[in-house]
Amino acid sequence: MQSTRKKKLGGYPALGVVTSITLALFVLGLFGTLIIYSNQFGKIVRDNLNVKVFLKSTLTETQRNQLERTIGSKQFVAKGDNAITFVSKEEAEKDLIKQIGDYKEILGENPLKDAFIVKVATEFQDTTSLRKVKSELENMNGVLEATYEKHLFDEVNKNFTKISIALLILAVLLMVVTFLLVNSTLRIALFSQRFLIRSMQLVGAKKWFIQWPFLFRAISYGFLSSILASALLWGFSTYAQQKITDLSLLHNQEHFLALLMILSVMGIIVATVSTFFAIHKYLKMSLDELY
Repeated sequence: MQSTRKKKLGGYPALGVVTSITLALFVLGLFGTLIIYSNQFGKIVRDNLNVKVFLKSTLTETQRNQLERTIGSKQFVAKGDNAITFVSKEEAEKDLIKQIGDYKEILGENPLKDAFIVKVATEFQDTTSLRKVKSELENMNGVLEATYEKHLFDEVNKNFTKISIALLILAVLLMVVTFLLVNSTLRIALFSQRFLIRSMQLVGAKKWFIQWPFLFRAISYGFLSSILASALLWGFSTYAQQKITDLSLLHNQEHFLALLMILSVMGIIVATVSTFFAIHKYLKMSLDELY
C-alpha cells in the first residue's frame, strides 16, 4: 500500500537549503579569516617600523632617563613595555663589527652614538605625521638627530592601503554573491510550497499566519547552517595552524571569535530575509502565474 505524505506549511527540503547556506557561509568565513590574517600581518610589520633617536655625547645617565620619560609621554609613541629601547654605542658597535668586521684600523674610535629605538603608533605612521614626529624629537634637549626609513614607511602605507581597499571590495562582492546564492536556493525550495501558500490564502489566512512557519523554519536553518559553517571554519583554521607553524602568529583569537559571531548572525539574517521575499513573491502571484 503506497503511503502519501502531506505537505506541511513551512516544511520545505532541509538538506539542500542547510548545505547551500553552510557552504556559502564557510567560503565567506575563509575570506574573513584571510582579512584577519592580512590585518595581523600588517600590524606585525607596522610594529617593527620605528624611529631611531640619536643622543648627544654630553648627555648624562640622569638626563638620558629624563629624556626617555619625556619621549614616552608623547602620543606618537606606541603602547607597550618595549615601545622605547635604549641601544648604547657599545652595543651598536658590536652589531656593526658582526656585519662588516673590525673597522677600528680604518676609523679608530667608535663613531656611533647612543640611541633610542622608538616604536611609532600606527595612526602616526603616515608621511605628514612622521615629519612632525621627527621635528618634535629633534627639538628636544639632548637629541642629536632623529631618523626613520622614509622609503620603507611609504611603501608599507601604500601597499597596505591598496590591499585593504581590494579586500574590502572583494568582501562586499562575496557578501552579495552569498546572498544571491542563498536567495536562489530558498526560492527553489519554496517553489514546491506555492500551491499550499495559495490554498491558505483562499481559506482566508492572514499573510503573517502564512509567513510565520516559513520564517521560523528559515531562522532554524540559518542558525544550524551558521553552527556547521563555524565548526568547519574552526577545524580548518586549527588544522592549518598545525601544518603551518608561522600561521599561528597571524591568528587573532578575539577577531576570529568575532568572525564566527558575525557568520552566525549573517546566516540567520540571510535565510530569513531571503525566505520573506520569496514568500512575498508567491503571495502576490495570480493562479495562472503559479503554473
